[in-house]
Amino acid sequence: MKLFKSTRMKTLALVLGVMAAASVAQAQAGTLEDRIEDGETIRIGFAAAPPWAYAGADGSAKGFVNGITIDVLRRMGYTNIEPVLTDWSSLIPSLKARRVDIVTGGMYVIKKRCENMDFSDPIGAFGDTFVVPKGNPKHLETYQDLIDQNLTMVAPSGYNTLTDAKDAGVPSSDIREVPGTTEALAALRTGRTDAVPINVLEAKHAADLDESFDISDPEVFVGREKQVVGVGFRPEDSAFREAFNKALKDYMGSDEMMATVTPDEYIKAFLPTGQTTEAACKSN
Repeated sequence: MKLFKSTRMKTLALVLGVMAAASVAQAQAGTLEDRIEDGETIRIGFAAAPPWAYAGADGSAKGFVNGITIDVLRRMGYTNIEPVLTDWSSLIPSLKARRVDIVTGGMYVIKKRCENMDFSDPIGAFGDTFVVPKGNPKHLETYQDLIDQNLTMVAPSGYNTLTDAKDAGVPSSDIREVPGTTEALAALRTGRTDAVPINVLEAKHAADLDESFDISDPEVFVGREKQVVGVGFRPEDSAFREAFNKALKDYMGSDEMMATVTPDEYIKAFLPTGQTTEAACKSN
């Protein structure tokens, strides 16, 4: 009799466990709107990539992409927002695994990324350049300069400049991939590489903070045309993304926006000028 009861209890516990797991899986499979309705936070995921996005001393979400996103969410009526700091290369995997709900890292909208997440309408258009030692002693302006002088470069994992350099003909043996901009700049500072190709904003920010760095001329740099940046969403959150875009439309270029982004070096010259996410998603 005791054995029978014990078996029944174990069976019941197993059934309840399966039901609980199914309930969790169902909750995880819901939309962002479902999560909000359940009283959960909106988790915005970003890496340490100032001035685009970074964590403040108190762990708050800083940087102009976070600022734009938070402002727009507030316009939509949402204030229960949780910052989640992670590695750059983990941003899209974290979104797909539902560890974050929105990616605010400041990603260029390119085909490979569009295959893994959906982007908002553009929040800016930016180009790339090199961070180099003070005075640019090797006169680096383009990827071809690296090739001609048999020099090396380093860039954060997932950055478009890694692909751009390979497409330009830089040998893979001369390209090093690291987790983030901190590691890339450390390699340049200690002489373990010759250049760090990154977007103009991060490059300028690095040179402003460290007197041992300069940036190459952005007008001479040959990489890709100005690339648009968007905020990332899961495909199943398309209704939420469309509502975000609607609020974003009135926000872009407004006094409210410029007051938020100016402290992080975003200027009106970076505002989109007719570029679309749809067109950007067709680019490499």
